[in-house]
Amino acid sequence: MSTSSDRNGATGVVIDKVVKRFRSAGRAEEIVALDHVSLDVEPGCVVAIVGSNGAGKSTLLSVIAGSILADEGRVVVGGRDIAGLPSWKRSRSVARVRQDPTQNVFGSLSIEENFALRRAGSRGRFTLGRAVGRGMREEARAALAQFGMGLEDRMHSLASTLSGGQRQAVAVAMATMARPEVLLLDEHVAALDPKSARLVNARTLAAVREAAITTLIVTHDMAHALEHSDRLLMFHRGRIVMDLDQEAKDQLDVPQLVERFEELAGASVSDRSLLA
Repeated sequence: MSTSSDRNGATGVVIDKVVKRFRSAGRAEEIVALDHVSLDVEPGCVVAIVGSNGAGKSTLLSVIAGSILADEGRVVVGGRDIAGLPSWKRSRSVARVRQDPTQNVFGSLSIEENFALRRAGSRGRFTLGRAVGRGMREEARAALAQFGMGLEDRMHSLASTLSGGQRQAVAVAMATMARPEVLLLDEHVAALDPKSARLVNARTLAAVREAAITTLIVTHDMAHALEHSDRLLMFHRGRIVMDLDQEAKDQLDVPQLVERFEELAGASVSDRSLLA
């Protein structure tokens, strides 16, 4: 099994029988966060991942990113099994934007330096002075201008002076400008105010569509997941219990989706307010 590539060179991702277990502190039993999960995502596909809290959604993204290593199974990106590689060795292929804006950019560095660090790391260099050049600066300014926040005119501002929404805009711009093979969005607008969330969401989707980046989005916003993804996955107790393609999800609204989940999972949605 290997990933496929489209004619534009975009690659997908294959998750093959991945298992991840955690042992609770002071307790003998194990928690199975991912239970032999298999998934084949086509190149350029935008996949929304929903499910109740603790279902394994973020754990899957962590396994793909390499911040957590799988106990069993394969993670194939660009035709290469990366399941055993640490996160820093995946940075050229896999980008991730987390929920907490402070985890995505370095507050002690300027916007320009954050972009330079991202580029330096992806190229195996860590000299910021060499990474900052006219070409990179102009590319970063163009990426930031798409958000309409004026960030392209604040390249020398420290990231610590930015709002949460502005930091997420910088993080998404850095991630998409690097053209990773896979982009992981882990509830990346959940901590933002509604206006900023809508703006960052819209620009994120436009950027990944334009660059044809294979994208996995963990979200609690089912309406957004139904409307803006190519495919929707529902997780429950470490397994995929629902996998809807474009045609199937277009026939459902949020109440119907929750109802189908409860039928398939054999349990009610305990955090229904989050899911809806």
